[in-house]
Amino acid sequence: MRSIADSFNSKPEPGSTEKIGRYLALVNYNINPITSAMFITATAPNPLIVNLIMKETGSAFELTWGMWAIAALLPALVSLIVIPLVIYWLYPPQIKITPNAQVFAKEKMRELGPVSLPEKITLSAFGLLLLLWAGIPALILGKAWAVDPTTAALMGLSILLITGVLSWDDLLKNKGAWDTIVWFAALVMMATFLGKLGLISWLSQSVGGAIDHLGIGWIGGTVLLVLVYVYSHYFFASTTAHITAMFAAFFTAGLVLGAPPALLALILAFSSSLMMSLTHYGTGTAPIIFGSGYVTLGEWWKTGFILSVINLIIWMVVGGLWWKWLGYW
Repeated sequence: MRSIADSFNSKPEPGSTEKIGRYLALVNYNINPITSAMFITATAPNPLIVNLIMKETGSAFELTWGMWAIAALLPALVSLIVIPLVIYWLYPPQIKITPNAQVFAKEKMRELGPVSLPEKITLSAFGLLLLLWAGIPALILGKAWAVDPTTAALMGLSILLITGVLSWDDLLKNKGAWDTIVWFAALVMMATFLGKLGLISWLSQSVGGAIDHLGIGWIGGTVLLVLVYVYSHYFFASTTAHITAMFAAFFTAGLVLGAPPALLALILAFSSSLMMSLTHYGTGTAPIIFGSGYVTLGEWWKTGFILSVINLIIWMVVGGLWWKWLGYW
């Protein structure tokens, strides 16, 4: 994003960022919550959500990689089309036509040269992982060929290590991945013990009871639950921490209200990514893009709130009808 902005001489300073940098920064970031919602493997908290749903339903309902991806497909496509247009309406870039972009891209591709062997191996490993995560072997050959997502990930990593595409030093240098493993393990343990100690049950009954007394039915109750769940993210600096603290309680509260488990699971799961757009500290990527200096704090929060409303409408209405047609609820 910064490279493109720099190529158009759009700098992170007043009078220059308006050229195209501000628009690119906002689109770059606000597309991220949508793509994070599209796949279980797209962001770290998603597997935690799957685990929490299984525990709360006694393993009666499980979101597979394929089910998640198919459920997200239509509302995600709508969001991916609508969101850049809304940002364009809010903050139109001064540079609207880039006639030389195609020529520039082709020149850079020529400079890169043909695809190298390590790049081909990486693409092949990535393709294999997608097939395994999507459950294609089990779909074709039967359940005996099902591969656990963690096992599939280790297979892909092993291929890259054995072929020399990655070295062990490369893995050790990836501090972000090690941070995710350590913190994620602790947060999962904390979430488990919160359930064992009865906090989740108490909170879900309190929230569910309060909404039930309003007499608005399970549809209105579910919408209210989702709104409270999403906009409470203003008080969190991490989606994983937010999900650990609130997801199980709100999911259980929705079940108490009578919401269909699959519908409730999907909308809360996808909302857990969509809420990232609200603040400049809401998830790990936010401070990086906000820190580039192309967007002011006011512009970021204004855009985040507007897009959160639009995304929720798309995913609740379009998504709800799509999931109904798929037979998920």
